[in-house]
Amino acid sequence: MIGRRSAVVAGMALTGGTTHAQAQPSWPDRPIRMIVGYPAGGPSDVFARLVAGQTVPRLGQNVVVENRPGGGAVLASETAARAAPDGLTWLHVDNGILVYNPALYARLPYDPDRDFANVGFIGRFPLYIVCRAEAPWADFRALVTASHSQAPTYGSPAVASPHHLAMELVKRRSGLAADHVPYRGGQAAMQDLLAGSIDLVMIDTATGLPFIRDGRVRAIAVLTEGRTAEAPAVPTMRELGFDAVAFGWQGVSVPKAVPAVIVERLNAELVRAMASDEIRLRTRALGIQTTAWSADEFGAFVASENALWRPLIRDLGIRLDS
Repeated sequence: MIGRRSAVVAGMALTGGTTHAQAQPSWPDRPIRMIVGYPAGGPSDVFARLVAGQTVPRLGQNVVVENRPGGGAVLASETAARAAPDGLTWLHVDNGILVYNPALYARLPYDPDRDFANVGFIGRFPLYIVCRAEAPWADFRALVTASHSQAPTYGSPAVASPHHLAMELVKRRSGLAADHVPYRGGQAAMQDLLAGSIDLVMIDTATGLPFIRDGRVRAIAVLTEGRTAEAPAVPTMRELGFDAVAFGWQGVSVPKAVPAVIVERLNAELVRAMASDEIRLRTRALGIQTTAWSADEFGAFVASENALWRPLIRDLGIRLDS
């Protein structure tokens, strides 16, 4: 049975003074729920709760974070897709929900392109290729050369995770040979890396940065457009001559028919939340990159992700329902 856990994020009820609130004088008139397709305590849940806590005072209603984990967040996505289009149900979204799932499943009970309106962006998590500090490869190019004689193993937090797919993109564009070993979470992969059970890990900044900072692992490449402030000595794949840019990312969507004026209001509140001192401190500490995109800009980003990842998934033959 799929677990379910809810937590109420309470706050002061203040009246909103924006033109959007005046355009919808009775909204919101009831508590709001934010559905998260992953267990409590993980990065998705943490940021959903941070956003909820920041929006409560301005919206004047409680925001209930409702965890519906399991099945690639399909249950959570279906629940949100079927919700009333009144702006009172939000869906925490990510690469899998909006981009990967249509290519990973032959049948889905929701269509992300048809059933959701994109509200805005929470942030993107840079991805690093890391090895043990004493690994024999001097750099990424040396790793590629050595891999042709003996393919290393690499760990990721799960099959069809952004980490797994990012490494498959790297392999295609660099010529790296490497065998995938999926784990149940990034921490487990990192511990096996340190124990010598695997050779590499593709890891996100939230999980991997503490290991990189204290020298327990060595980052040999990052998949951002430019070097990160948190690990400025680590070269990008583009610097190394390979066009491989990838992130894990999070955002917020609502059912498709939610009125545009409410979507605009929610976008404004999400942008404010991400700019709050509490969330900015958290994102900076973890190396998470935030962008104050409008709903349309977030939608354009999702479309560009679709164009890259869906064909790659289908070409790789990765399926989660077979």
